[in-house]
Amino acid sequence: MGKEGIKIIKLDVNELIKTLNKAFADEWLAYYQYWLGAQVAKGPMKEAVIAELTQHAADELRHAQMLSARIIQLGGTPLLSPKDWYTNTNCGYSAPENPLVKKLLEQNIEGERCAIDVYQKLVDLTKDKDIITYNMASQILSDEVEHEDDLENLLEDINLI
Repeated sequence: MGKEGIKIIKLDVNELIKTLNKAFADEWLAYYQYWLGAQVAKGPMKEAVIAELTQHAADELRHAQMLSARIIQLGGTPLLSPKDWYTNTNCGYSAPENPLVKKLLEQNIEGERCAIDVYQKLVDLTKDKDIITYNMASQILSDEVEHEDDLENLLEDINLI
């Protein structure tokens, strides 16, 4: 990023990069959790759940791309090793050990709630201090809120069966 672009940020850029890298770790772990869940899913409405998990996986990968681009733009380096994702994550990883769709949905709803919290804090942190990161975090936050709603609606439908 250019000198003026960095200069207008009213935050410690190194701390911001650390915060973004933690979110980057979350996105990769969420991507894998969604992707793998879609592979092993079993139970009622399996096809609808697989479609939703697959779409969410693609969104989480897109979020990771957005975060890595911003980290690089700020002069940082995205976490380079998957092992670093586990030590830097905010939200952790829930392996889809129970492949029943209800359990997968519950796990992913929990993950989305954590992501909503992470991005709300990032939005609050960057508001009026870093418009570029603020806009990116707001967009991701909107996606995560939509994801939670999508998953809750599927779970509600399954519970009605």
